[in-house]
Amino acid sequence: MKIQYHKSDNTIAAISTAQSPGAIGIVRISGPEAHEIADRVFTSAHGKTISGQRGYTALYGKVHDQNGEIDEAIALNFRAPASFTGEDVVELSCHGGVYVTRHLLKAVLEAGAVPAGPGEFTRRAFLNGKMGLTEAESVMQMIGAQGEQAAKTALAGQGGVLERRIHAVRDLLVSTAAHLSAWADYPDDDIPQVTPEELKISLGKAHSELETMLREFEAGQALREGVDTVIAGRPNAGKSTLMNLLAGCERSIVTQYAGTTRDIVEDTVFLSGIPLHLADTAGLHPTDDPVESIGVGRAFQRIHSAQLVFAVFDGSQELGEDDFNLIQKVHGTPCVAIVNKSDLPKKIDLQYIKDRFRHFVILSATTGKGLDKLRKEVADVLETANLDPSQGILFTERQRDTARRALECVKEAQDALKCGMTFDAITVSIEGAVSALLELTGERVTETVVDSVFHHFCVGK
Repeated sequence: MKIQYHKSDNTIAAISTAQSPGAIGIVRISGPEAHEIADRVFTSAHGKTISGQRGYTALYGKVHDQNGEIDEAIALNFRAPASFTGEDVVELSCHGGVYVTRHLLKAVLEAGAVPAGPGEFTRRAFLNGKMGLTEAESVMQMIGAQGEQAAKTALAGQGGVLERRIHAVRDLLVSTAAHLSAWADYPDDDIPQVTPEELKISLGKAHSELETMLREFEAGQALREGVDTVIAGRPNAGKSTLMNLLAGCERSIVTQYAGTTRDIVEDTVFLSGIPLHLADTAGLHPTDDPVESIGVGRAFQRIHSAQLVFAVFDGSQELGEDDFNLIQKVHGTPCVAIVNKSDLPKKIDLQYIKDRFRHFVILSATTGKGLDKLRKEVADVLETANLDPSQGILFTERQRDTARRALECVKEAQDALKCGMTFDAITVSIEGAVSALLELTGERVTETVVDSVFHHFCVGK
């Protein structure tokens, strides 16, 4: 069973907007004394009290401390349980200066509130049944979303799509375990016999869905966290021109002279909705220049640790020793071969490239022709092409680990079925999978897990 918590007996407060100058600053107060504490620091322009108002109402007035007025403010009033946390909540909105919002928070704390811990508002929402654990985790995912696809993933999580997907697998396994137990415990009753074939089908469905969810996690990780991507190739292959094309501005110096790029130039760009943490590296070739040699060494190091490599080849030149060396270095690393300078006469052995790279693009980094093809190949190599974030995907390491444990239990049940073991042994494994899925959604979870989840949240959320 899910652990039981008592209602909080203290009232918390924190600044819920960014700690930087802005148009509005918000101090959020939540707990049993939220209205009374707010009334101690807020005076309505019309003499009304916050505690005397119904929920979902706003008052205009001034906020103050014991020494006098702080600023103009608007007080938004929420009544339990119809609030984000499920408790009484007041949000005081003032001008967004750093000093003003901090001064207002200090006044609220002096009026009786206690400082909120990291993620404590969302934690209370979870503990008060306002959202499941995966929905709570999606809140921080939305805050940290770097692009459209990552935001869609977080939004789907907040909407409960992922939780419903997990519930579907859980319900299938619960139904299977219940049927097994009923048939074993009440042999004299008119309960349909469980057949190995039926078990095989049910466990197969659960196995397939959990495996899909885990596979999608890897692709989803690229959308959320971005991909460390290295642009590599021999001198004058067009690496820096490609970097500037993707960045949309001149990030790397481009000249006709070999060895212009001696150190790593970095930037983050979005391609097919995926954040790529690009690194434009020095041209790969033997050199006696000590400075350039350091740059080449760093380039090889980055290739070795990269999550994705853009291997750039000069399509207007024949393949050389440096190209063959690059092909060998990127073997086994997710890679897109880019045959550059398509606007010039071709001299490269294109078939040689095609035979050695599953993903390749013919491109002109100068004109941008072929960029759409590059977008498609990047989505294919990172397996995001067919990923639909709105369908609900796992997005934290905790979720992946719990889903992995559920899958292992399902596999154990399948192996037990193949070996002809008793249905009791199979039921134990199925119940293990159900337990893991209940932990995944927060329906059966320890306080330690809850602490770990909300420890990573920002204060004020």
